Amino acid sequence: MEKEETAIILDFLPNGYPLERKMMPIAQALGSKNFTLLELVPRKGENLELGEVVYIGEGKRTKIYYILGRLNPDKITESAKDNLQEVVEKIVQENENKFVDFFNKSQAINKRVHQIELIPGFGKKHMKEIIEERERKPFISFVEMKERLQSIPNPEKAIAKRIIEELLQQERQRLFVL
Repeated sequence: MEKEETAIILDFLPNGYPLERKMMPIAQALGSKNFTLLELVPRKGENLELGEVVYIGEGKRTKIYYILGRLNPDKITESAKDNLQEVVEKIVQENENKFVDFFNKSQAINKRVHQIELIPGFGKKHMKEIIEERERKPFISFVEMKERLQSIPNPEKAIAKRIIEELLQQERQRLFVL
């Protein structure tokens, strides 16, 4: 697994968590590559904006002092949850090829369940249509997918919804979140 290089700020708590005794500033963030929920400690005097992309890699970090660790989904703030949808949708759009490739290469998990069926709104009927169509010609974009398969739900929104489910509900089968 590759380490996260950048993270997107979901919420910034300049005085830390309200019910904890430590008054240490904390940022709740989402890793942009592996969708890792993280708790970050900013450098002294830094003010982080919601949606801001910060460097958290091995080199010199300008805004982040250190990574406190993974963020427990139970500890995520309501503000961070609200921003999560928008941030995940943006990442899915920016990495469209990766997610279109998922539809081109997805496989059966076992005899009864296919990876495509784990995407919200996609059932056996959609899965069969996608497999038949990708055998003719692989998909190149979400728009082209929707043109070739009019009956399927919006694939971008469905993938974003699945990623959020994996982040917040600890899904047994993980497709996108490491």
